[in-house]
Order: sequence, then C-alpha cells, then structure tokens
Amino acid sequence: MLRIGCHLSSSKGYLAMAKTAVSIDANTFQFFTRNPRGSRAKSLDPKDIEAFLTFAKEHDISQIMAHAPYTLNACSADPSVREFARLTMADDLNRLEATPGCCYNFHPGSHVGQGTETGVEQIAELLNEILKPEQHTTVLLETMSGKGSEVGRNFEELRQILDRVELSDHMGVCLDTCHVWDGGYDIVNHLDDVLAEFDRVIGLDRLKAIHLNDSLNPFGAHKDRHARIGEGRSVKLP
Repeated sequence: MLRIGCHLSSSKGYLAMAKTAVSIDANTFQFFTRNPRGSRAKSLDPKDIEAFLTFAKEHDISQIMAHAPYTLNACSADPSVREFARLTMADDLNRLEATPGCCYNFHPGSHVGQGTETGVEQIAELLNEILKPEQHTTVLLETMSGKGSEVGRNFEELRQILDRVELSDHMGVCLDTCHVWDGGYDIVNHLDDVLAEFDRVIGLDRLKAIHLNDSLNPFGAHKDRHARIGEGRSVKLP
C-alpha cells in the first residue's frame, strides 16, 4: 500500500505526531529520533507509546520512519566521531523496538579525504556492529547529492555498502528526489530510466521510502539545496 506522510517534530510524542498525520490525511510520518543537530534523546513515555500503537492500528498507520541526526558521520576520519555515530545509532535502534516495524533513515556520511572505498568500508563496519538479527527496524541508506566527500552520491556506492552488510535483510534505501537530481539522475525527463537503473544496481525491492523534495539547483549541481515542491527544478508537476 502506498503511504503518504509528512515530517513532524517528535517533541510532543508519538501519539501527537500520529494525530497530526491523520489530520492531514497522511497514513505515515517521519520524525527525528533526537535533536537533528544535537545528541540527546527525549526519554520514551510508555503510556504515550501504548496510546500511539492503539491509535496507529485504528488509523492504518502500520509503518513510520525515524531519521538519524544530521551530525552523525559513520565514515569520519576521526575515530571518536565514528564512535559517536555508532553509539547514537545503536541507541536509536534499541529505542525504536518500542514501535516495531518502522524504518530508520540516515545519511551514509562523508569520508573527508580518506577516499570512497574507505568510507564505504567504515559505514558497513559500523552497520555490522549495530544490526541485530532480532531487530524489527529496517535501516535505510539515503541517496545523497555528492556534495563534498559524501558517500552515496550514486547507486553504485550504496550497493557497495549493502554488499558488505552481513544482515542485509535489515537494510533498504530511501530515495531523495532533490539529492538524486543534484547527483546527476534526471528524474524530470527520464524518471523511468532512473528507476530502471536503480533496479539494475540496487533492486527496487530495496526501495523502502521516498523523500519527495524539490531542488533549487540545476541538474547535476552536487549542492543539496531543497525547495518546496513546485518551486524548484527536480519535481515535475502535471
């Protein structure tokens, strides 16, 4: 079933986010697990979780998506930064077991001069350390625009990470339309070709979510500047 959602703040709890989603005819939502620029996570409220699960079942919200903080870099040249990413993501996955069946999306990271191969290896190593066979959350690699030394600038780089993850059945991909446009995939004029390329390299069965964002940039700019849908260049409206 197609799920249309929105991005919400988790500061008021799961139930409040679910009610907001339903109020705008959405049947899912995305939220940050903690401050997107910080490190602390709000304590889970068991009563809020219980009320959310009941409300979600009543309104067909069967899957939601969490987003990791932007500050994480799983392939930093600094070991302490990589360790911070590992601890934060492991904690997030543990907390998300309270809402089983959701997705957890993150930006793969920037290799900051180490090279793409090293970046890919470090990201996969981190994932192999935190993924557990018994977990109920699917972890998503987000497609990136190729800004600076970002890893995930093309489908091949994401595939390289996936190939190195031992519990690959717990992995998927989130396709961001702004990012792939900026990264050099012409989704405006050749959407079918781009999806065929995604299927050939990664497999459409791995496509678990889409961030529908417009881009302020010209095609292939590698800059990552979002715009409201219809006010940019990467989303073609009827």
